Amino acid sequence: MNKIKIIIWREFITRIRNKSFIIMSVLGPILVTAFIVLMVWLPNSDKTEQKILIVDESQAINISKLPNNELISFDYPKISLEEAKALFHKSDYTSILYISRDLEKDIHPILYCKKTPCFSTENYIKTQLEKKFFEWNLSANSIDPKIIKSARKKIEIIPTKLDEKGNEIETRNENAAIFGFLCGLMIFFFVMMYGMQVMRGVMEEKTNRIIEVIVSSVKPFELMMGKIIGVALVGITQFLIWVILSTTLTTVASTMVLGGVVNDVNAMQEQNEIVFKQGSNANFDEIKNPQNKMAAISVVKDFFSLDVKEILICFFIYFLGGYLLYSALFAAIGSAVDAEADTQQFMLPVMLPLMAGYMLSMGIAQDPESSVAFWGSIIPFTSPIVMMVRLPFGVPAWQIWTSISLLIMGFIFTTWLAGKIYRTGILMYGKKISWKELGKWLKYKN
Repeated sequence: MNKIKIIIWREFITRIRNKSFIIMSVLGPILVTAFIVLMVWLPNSDKTEQKILIVDESQAINISKLPNNELISFDYPKISLEEAKALFHKSDYTSILYISRDLEKDIHPILYCKKTPCFSTENYIKTQLEKKFFEWNLSANSIDPKIIKSARKKIEIIPTKLDEKGNEIETRNENAAIFGFLCGLMIFFFVMMYGMQVMRGVMEEKTNRIIEVIVSSVKPFELMMGKIIGVALVGITQFLIWVILSTTLTTVASTMVLGGVVNDVNAMQEQNEIVFKQGSNANFDEIKNPQNKMAAISVVKDFFSLDVKEILICFFIYFLGGYLLYSALFAAIGSAVDAEADTQQFMLPVMLPLMAGYMLSMGIAQDPESSVAFWGSIIPFTSPIVMMVRLPFGVPAWQIWTSISLLIMGFIFTTWLAGKIYRTGILMYGKKISWKELGKWLKYKN
């Protein structure tokens, strides 16, 4: 046992002193925080004012004007398209919106621009035109648009699970699916990264013939377990650093950088509630803030509404379990070959279940209670990724415990399997190993 501790300590100290470990431990949380800040800040960063000249030959919107907002204003001079083009580059107009005379035959307005407009500007104009053309068509058929507007109601479905005891449990939305998918993606990334480190470490010692000296005083199985646990501690250390720094940086950023945006969105939500309560008497054009502010902030709010403690604990367990399961196989591959180029034939079968879990998670995020989602979260080779995708939606405790138990059993099995390969392969040189040869090694007695 003392020999395993020495190997663990050596692997741990050697790797955390590495410059790449230090850089990634600091850079990772900065990138995560920057991603969250940009996700909220970018939709509100474009403050370029747009002044748009409208040439409406149909006269459909010259009577009922398009509403301006805080960044976009419309002007309606009574000039032709040719005259508008002539003065365009000499004026302060940023665009010309041309609407043809015959709306029934040509319902595709043209937006002439000095520069390509941003998506939010183009989308705002499109939305307002659709609304005006809709009202124009109603009026053309002697239908009062106010009647249609008063009949419209905003409906937001709140999916709620009802358990056998009658308790109501509100389920999560697509933002939870995104968060779960990112957790699964991180486990996929960590397992691959640290599993490859174990494999390369074994290959390096084998290639340099250091292994011959080491195994003279340490059993091969002890050496393999020392490496696996040592690299696991490195991964856990880096993960904890990421959690602490990411939480700190995100809290500071949300207070200092995003505070104004959050206040704007809260004010807009209150305004929307008032508007929709007023129904037909509301002036919908008074809502001037872009809706993408709410969309961006809702992602952050949904994150804080999750049971973060449970998810972090499960993330740690599934990361550790998935790593231990796969790293034993990676260590076995490293011991069986002499060069990294020879690992290709063995890597694919080992990586396929992990990649299958990643691919399944894309569909499981849309239907987290399907039979595929259930079995994917139970089978040890895919559960570290699939279960993390399901967790934000709420998973019964018995399924979580079953999944974890099977994951532990899977780790014990793969470690036993890898140990038989490791004992033989670690001292074998100069021979191309095949699957048939590996099968023979598994039959060798201790």
